[in-house]
Amino acid sequence: MSSYPARAVVDLAAIRSNVRSLAAHAPTAQVMAVVKADAYGHGLVPAATAAVAGGAAWLGAAQVPEALALRAAGIVGPRILTWLYAPGAPLREAIEADVDLSVATPWALGEVVAAARAAGRTARIHLKVDTGLGRNGLNATDYAALLPDALRAEAEGAVRLVGVWSHLAFADEPGHAVVRDQEVAFAAAVQLAEDAGARLEVRHLANSAATLTNPSIHYDLVRPGIAVYGLSPVPQLGGPDDFGLVPAMALEAPLVNVKAWPAGAGMSYAHQYVTERDTVLGVVPLGYADGVPRHASGTQSAPGGPLFVGGRWLGVAGRVCMDQVVVDLGPGATEQAGDRVVLFGTGADGGPTAQDWARAAGTISYEIVTRIGPRVPRVHIDTQADSEEQQ
Repeated sequence: MSSYPARAVVDLAAIRSNVRSLAAHAPTAQVMAVVKADAYGHGLVPAATAAVAGGAAWLGAAQVPEALALRAAGIVGPRILTWLYAPGAPLREAIEADVDLSVATPWALGEVVAAARAAGRTARIHLKVDTGLGRNGLNATDYAALLPDALRAEAEGAVRLVGVWSHLAFADEPGHAVVRDQEVAFAAAVQLAEDAGARLEVRHLANSAATLTNPSIHYDLVRPGIAVYGLSPVPQLGGPDDFGLVPAMALEAPLVNVKAWPAGAGMSYAHQYVTERDTVLGVVPLGYADGVPRHASGTQSAPGGPLFVGGRWLGVAGRVCMDQVVVDLGPGATEQAGDRVVLFGTGADGGPTAQDWARAAGTISYEIVTRIGPRVPRVHIDTQADSEEQQ
């Protein structure tokens, strides 16, 4: 039991439910649950295990060590794809662990082939084509040039070309012209591979947003990330409830200090917040070292990130510090040290969500959950199992 005075509570039942909902949105495709970045801050192995239990046939891990950690934890059923590595990465270990590898640049194919020969096993590869994101992936010229090399390596038994994939630049704007252009470019890349003799198992383009809003590009496999954890990738189109999702994480801490504070007195660094009347202050032991955005600090006229205290919406008062924030509880407040403060949760109790914090910080919900620091314990619960035990 951790003695750290804050915790991120992660409901594994929500993750299972979210994967089932995503599968229902894409009934013709398999689901790859993306668990990169410690499962978006939710805990790599517990979240991945829950996603598989919810029906995910694939797991996506950006980094090779993440993929290896999944296999080392005994997750052997689903296929795992990893895609972001530098020259010299432990590709042999990945191949020996039965991890699929993305090839997104010409040098990568050579390293994968060498690693496969060293392992004495055929490497499963997915060619990543850059259809317009301008990030990682083969441009059209390199893709056309590398495809024959990949098929020759397949004929030699070094690799098996199992997939072609890409990533959208404007998936959260389904009608954007760039999305349509990327759809066309991806279809052409797939056709080129198949015309060259590739026997593809999966073609995949859809992330969370496209899984929920663009069924025309579901292909054989969809790759939801943030939606697995119950957050909407398109908040301007709908919240979690609108897509059958349940936020899986709640961030909470107890008040550690409650004290009277006079009118006209500043609080926290630089006295950015000055009390307008006699009031009561509370101290919450979470700060920017724990992932609370410093740019969600507050003033009297613009309260900071939302805090849910005793059923009331309040805001961070003053600067977010490294380890703590202050909340103005108001005159006559009855809260005491030890009372629970929720920064974000499901919102079902009327409290704030990660999306509310995203608005307060001028960012996206992805960043809010993934930035929760490693010193904050992840407490994994299973509300469905608890409910069944009580029946």
